[in-house]
Amino acid sequence: MSFLTSSAPLARALAERNYSDPTPVQSAVLEAAAAGRDLLVSSQTGSGKTVAYGLAIGSTLLGEAEAFGRASKPLALIIAPTRELALQVQRELAWLYKHANARIIACVGGMDPRREAALLDEGAHIVVGTPGRLRDHIERHRLDVSALKAVVLDEADEMLDLGFRDDLEFILKTTPAERQSLLFSATLPKAIIQLAKSYQNDALRIEVAATPGGHADIEYRAIRCYPKEAELAVVNLLRFHDSPCSLVFCNTRNAVRHLEAILLERGFSAVALSGELSQSERNSALQALRDGRARVCVATDVAARGIDLPGLTLVIHAELPNDPEVMQHRSGRTGRAGKKGTSVLLVPPSRRRKAEMLLAEAKVEAVWAGPPTQDEIRELDKERLLSDPILTGEPGEVDAAMVEALIAGRTVNEIAAALVRIYRARLPASEEAGDPNFARDERRPARAREDYAPREGQRFGENRDDSPRSDAPRHKSGPRGDTVWFRLNIGRKDGADPRQLLPMICRRGKITRDEVGAIRIFDKETKVEIDADVAERFYELAKAVDRDKIVIEPVTGEEERRPAKPFAEKASHAPAPYSKPEGDARPVRAYEKKPYEKKPYEKKPYEGGEKKPYAKKAYEPKPYEGKPSEGGEPKPYEGKKKAYEGKSKPFGAAKPYDPVRSERDALSDPNVSFRSGPKPRYDKPAGDKPYGEKKPYAPKPFGAGKSGGGKPFAGKPFAGKPASRDGDARPAGKAPYKGKKPR
Repeated sequence: MSFLTSSAPLARALAERNYSDPTPVQSAVLEAAAAGRDLLVSSQTGSGKTVAYGLAIGSTLLGEAEAFGRASKPLALIIAPTRELALQVQRELAWLYKHANARIIACVGGMDPRREAALLDEGAHIVVGTPGRLRDHIERHRLDVSALKAVVLDEADEMLDLGFRDDLEFILKTTPAERQSLLFSATLPKAIIQLAKSYQNDALRIEVAATPGGHADIEYRAIRCYPKEAELAVVNLLRFHDSPCSLVFCNTRNAVRHLEAILLERGFSAVALSGELSQSERNSALQALRDGRARVCVATDVAARGIDLPGLTLVIHAELPNDPEVMQHRSGRTGRAGKKGTSVLLVPPSRRRKAEMLLAEAKVEAVWAGPPTQDEIRELDKERLLSDPILTGEPGEVDAAMVEALIAGRTVNEIAAALVRIYRARLPASEEAGDPNFARDERRPARAREDYAPREGQRFGENRDDSPRSDAPRHKSGPRGDTVWFRLNIGRKDGADPRQLLPMICRRGKITRDEVGAIRIFDKETKVEIDADVAERFYELAKAVDRDKIVIEPVTGEEERRPAKPFAEKASHAPAPYSKPEGDARPVRAYEKKPYEKKPYEKKPYEGGEKKPYAKKAYEPKPYEGKPSEGGEPKPYEGKKKAYEGKSKPFGAAKPYDPVRSERDALSDPNVSFRSGPKPRYDKPAGDKPYGEKKPYAPKPFGAGKSGGGKPFAGKPFAGKPASRDGDARPAGKAPYKGKKPR
């Protein structure tokens, strides 16, 4: 099937782009059964969905016309989950509708909304945007959706995962009911199906079967690495593959910043892409990758969907994704449009099981291996140098004179060495990354880079007592031969780190890790132990100051040139063999304890004589004797007192009245309560009352004793106050409240 079924201007644009055969999803939407209908399409990433729905809505928007008329109200609305995807859709549709004279506008977050509003006022045929920004323009009446003929939801599952459901429902409710709706998604969960039932009419469901075993054009590799050497493995992978465009994924923004700084420090042209960057910074980063000014992009999952970068052949998962779907979307940035790509997962020993589960759930088979070695990278550098275009072709007239001068003044070896140095100077240095072979050691390989890991509460290169580090990495088993010490002008105060010094030393001196002995880091300098047989060659190569500006010089003094101490044999702590007595028929054993003769138990006689048997005495109560009195003999016990027989207890004679005790004294007595009981009774003479007889109660007439007489209240309203000197008379009625007067 060809693209001849689409409209003429679109077919012309496809021919210019050398699109000869449609992909499966493009063929499905171009069938006669799908013309003009609502579509619910699921297809894997990188299958050409953007061009597919661009062709599907072409007949709806153009009809039989060859081009669009004057732009006014939008005819199509395309909604994408991320800003990068929306801008990419705008670029794809721009060349697809180039000959139809379509005006396509993007409305995304992070851009100036006033400029977008001005563009919408001028008119547009197709509007592409993110859900939040489109809803904002609709609510502010900047975007008129009354004339829409088609609505497309691209990556609908991602938009629901990002929490755009409310925005999508708002936009779909405001659009006309008779418009064509196309919903494209990599997967079709229940939420997508429910959304399609609510806002689509008799939608045609199209499911394009995914390629068995994942994307057929992507080769998956699982690289074993140590947790602290993941950055070194990334450097070696970038050097090994030498891709014109690579994408490295991290899980957090901090990890993106950290890895980007490491790659820039080592000489890679790298850019970062994460949600914390502004939209202009993200656009410039992607443009740098497209222009070739940058070759490596370190990004979060914001770049995992929809982004199409030309020449992207390598995807590195510096940190494992959380689920297989994210892994496939990350890997889908490469191997697009029939091109081959490689997806590499860095797997530390502790994450091996998770990596195997991700690959199994994604139905992907990966090749397990260790990180590329420096020797492998050097071999590839040699092949790339020999096939470099700089060595091919005839020199021009301007260069011919320089070539003759070089040949006349230098030998061939000198010219070749200079060319190799120039070629290697522009390449980032490779690193020494170990391979924790899972098959050899399921738990963890020997040493497990413990020499490079700091102890608890300790920085690299120092011990707990703040003395120079002496437990430096040694990679050979057995005693070392003669060694030579070298001094480096970098110390602990300069941030010296054995993890960085060891690869630098091996690179500068062209030696291996096994030829490096102890590394002792002091405050202002570092001493390194090198095997004596390679020390002279090491110094000749390492004495030239490199880009790291570290000076390496030999240490003078015989105390620094010493053979390593031989390993002392362990003393045997086994007991002496047991000598077998003569005549013993038992078999001889190597080690045997002497028999222990146990004496029989002998009961010792009691020294104090024969013990009397224990007899428990019966309890006998003692007779009551009473306490002796002070004046004589104690009184005899008379038994218990008799119970009260109803006789009245005399209260005694009444105390005479004490006139000194006043009423205040009675009130202050805590034993007297006037609330809970009657008042105390005191014996007073009959004629001592200060007051006379109490008169009977008589109601007092109203107003008695007050000015104004005793007239009762007549219920008349407040007549108001007379006018003051200023002439502001108050009206009749309730007197106004003025609040509290100041004190």
